[in-house]
Amino acid sequence: MTWSTADIPDLTGRRALVTGATSGLGYETAKELLRHGAEVLIAARNPQKTSQAARDLTEATGREPVQIELDLADLSSVQRAAAQVSESYDRLDILVNNAGVMATPYRLTIDGFELQIGTNHLGHFALTGRLMPLLREGRVVTVSSFMHKSASSVQEADLRQSASNYSKWPQYSKSKLANLLFMFELGRRVPSVLSVGAHPGYASTHLQAAGPELAGAKLTAKLWAGFNLFAQSAAAGAQPSLYAATQADLPTGTYVGPSFFEYRGAPKVVQATRAAQDPERAQQLWDWSVEATGVDPALTVPS
Repeated sequence: MTWSTADIPDLTGRRALVTGATSGLGYETAKELLRHGAEVLIAARNPQKTSQAARDLTEATGREPVQIELDLADLSSVQRAAAQVSESYDRLDILVNNAGVMATPYRLTIDGFELQIGTNHLGHFALTGRLMPLLREGRVVTVSSFMHKSASSVQEADLRQSASNYSKWPQYSKSKLANLLFMFELGRRVPSVLSVGAHPGYASTHLQAAGPELAGAKLTAKLWAGFNLFAQSAAAGAQPSLYAATQADLPTGTYVGPSFFEYRGAPKVVQATRAAQDPERAQQLWDWSVEATGVDPALTVPS
């Protein structure tokens, strides 16, 4: 039997936070969670886009999301966003770590980390840790990519990658491998929280064009827009995240992707690479991430 969003259970009384919910996968994820009764917090870095997304989501679902300002490339912003949530709520049932950047030109975060791994991994690592007191026995969904298969390892030097050694696509793959190493290690270190992962396959979103736009490569951005004609919709791409966020009886460490060669189709449980499931690599990355962010999610779990 093929799973669809119609199979999402009633989420009334559940509270979810989705990062990067102003467009694409995050927007579609937030929309379905709202439609099925959840209270949804949408977190993104651009207040104007967040406000517009909130209006659109309210119009589409009849239910208004809560807006949170969050820049994952700025650890002080992560701290402020988590504090805002913690001051307003005493519980969070679902955290969808969805936001990300792809194949950007060489940039550093506010804190001096390479932008892709700093945003995609370190920002979410710190956010998860700071929200852990609210999650208790909740669920954390880490959104990765099939591009993680292109990376064999993540080294400590990758966190502060130099311009001379930077290559945008390998670094993106490493950031997505880091997502999965974190997902598996979170499940081992914090067994009270259900830690699962998902990837959208090849979905039509603005993510592919954002990197070329940042570099001023307008033609490349237009080419990506053309390639997206062959991709599945953002709504379809969000289904693995929604399955991971709402399906009952999933074991921790479950990884969900599209059914047709992991490129498109209904969600199903898929396999991460051997490198992504390596506990020694995951422990190393965890330790480096704690040092980089000053946050240890395993130490912020309430007793």
